[in-house]
Amino acid sequence: MAQTPDLSRKKDFRYTMKQIRNNWSAYAFLLPFAICFVLFILSPVLISIYFSFTYFNILQPAQFVGFQNYINLFLNDDIFLTAIKNTLIIAIICGPLGYLMCFFFAWMINELKPWLRAIMVVVFYAPSLSGAAYTIFTIIFAGDSYGWLNANLMNLGLLDSPIQWLTDTKYMLTVVIIVQLWMSLGAGFLSFVAGFQVLDKSHYEAGYIDGIHNRWQELWFITLPGMRPQLMFGAVMTITSTFSVGDITVQLCGNPSTDYAAHTILNHLSDYGTVRFDMGYACGIATVLFLSMFLLNELIQRILSKVGR
Repeated sequence: MAQTPDLSRKKDFRYTMKQIRNNWSAYAFLLPFAICFVLFILSPVLISIYFSFTYFNILQPAQFVGFQNYINLFLNDDIFLTAIKNTLIIAIICGPLGYLMCFFFAWMINELKPWLRAIMVVVFYAPSLSGAAYTIFTIIFAGDSYGWLNANLMNLGLLDSPIQWLTDTKYMLTVVIIVQLWMSLGAGFLSFVAGFQVLDKSHYEAGYIDGIHNRWQELWFITLPGMRPQLMFGAVMTITSTFSVGDITVQLCGNPSTDYAAHTILNHLSDYGTVRFDMGYACGIATVLFLSMFLLNELIQRILSKVGR
């Protein structure tokens, strides 16, 4: 006789509580992280979603407005649509390309001697940490004749006058993409380097016995399946970094950029949240950004789960 859904749920609940009682020490160790996760990650997300349905300017109590913020975002806010377009262009180019760069450089570095590998990891990872990268690229793409790129192109006779790389709408987004790619070797890159170190070398020996003939087959059938957790983590970090591009555009192109040519969703969120203090509208932007990242992350994980199968 089939069990009713209520009875099945009660049995599952009793089983869960029994497991908690039997393994209370493990759950006790997990409790501090669970509390921090609920307080500082889950709660802010839920609060943001709630305020996205309100008009809230901090000074007055929040007023419920339903879906009006979302209607204004997609039907009345042309700048937000421009921000979506710019963010998607950056994500489509820098996401896959940055992800492949992280994996490729980690793969190459893994073949080096340990002391040289440590040096190269620092060299490749440093740009993602150093704020000096913004200053360096500002000098490279400076719009006068003393800018490094303009000066060299003019010396070669390729330019007659300097190009305003950081204010001309034709070049701004390209510059942002170049800088984002340069700084994309971050936590995902480190996870790939670590992933190569924990692979079981005996799997390669067994693979060659079973018919692996070259490095590409080795990569597809042994390395990638063995690094699936690191690949997942790298994908999450890449999605997060490409959808949260904002500091680069502000540092290089100003805020707002010329004709909003380099304006991103994060810039729009910062504008309404920290300048205009329209927190309900800002929470609507944050919710759209969160859902976009969440759905794309789920899609990428489904794709990566099939690697090597």
